[in-house]
Amino acid sequence: MSANWIAVACATHVARGVAGGFMQVCHGKAAPLRRIAPGDNVAYYSPTLEFGGKDRLQAFTAIGIVVGGDPYRVDMGGGSCPYRRDVSWVASYPAPIKPLLEQLALCAGKRNWGYQFRFGLLAVSDGDMAQIAGAMQAVLPATAEG
Repeated sequence: MSANWIAVACATHVARGVAGGFMQVCHGKAAPLRRIAPGDNVAYYSPTLEFGGKDRLQAFTAIGIVVGGDPYRVDMGGGSCPYRRDVSWVASYPAPIKPLLEQLALCAGKRNWGYQFRFGLLAVSDGDMAQIAGAMQAVLPATAEG
């Protein structure tokens, strides 16, 4: 059975991952990526456009299916060697989170809804992933289980 995840990164970092067919979380740490398995759904939430920026975006910016095997390390030069997982991204449009706040079980009724996104990767229900995909006008392929 596949799981559903929300990963958190600024929109410019997400765009690099979409262009390269991969995802990274938590500044390239391996441990969070080991929780994810091939066939899992992942949506990126981008609080900002740029890393460290004050420009609020607060939108879901990419969605796809995790493919391949284990997390792998990439040498980006300058001593940066983050871990990644490969993702088959699907066609989608950015979707602001604010209209979804009361629809998502993850956020409904929570005044400080953004707090849980600070962890960089969180599991969400099938219903929440379906709501996010719908808001992004994305179609996630059905898995073999269902």
